[in-house]
Amino acid sequence: MRLDKYLKVSRLIKRRTVANEACDAGRVTVNGKVAKASVDVKAGDIIEIEFGNRSVKVRVLDVKETVRKEEASEMFEYI
Repeated sequence: MRLDKYLKVSRLIKRRTVANEACDAGRVTVNGKVAKASVDVKAGDIIEIEFGNRSVKVRVLDVKETVRKEEASEMFEYI
């Protein structure tokens, strides 16, 4: 699954366009490397997102095309 879509589906970022812009600005890394929105995300990857003055680091547990709001937090774990 594309990185920008994963960020939206997992609800780490609310909109796919915002996720796309964050990737283009170089604020998202996958496994320690700056990632574009088209990077393929799979279980076990480590994603780090910089939001202004704080950053969020998560490990991908599951990749699903669609998920309900209540189940979105089961797709990743905070590190």
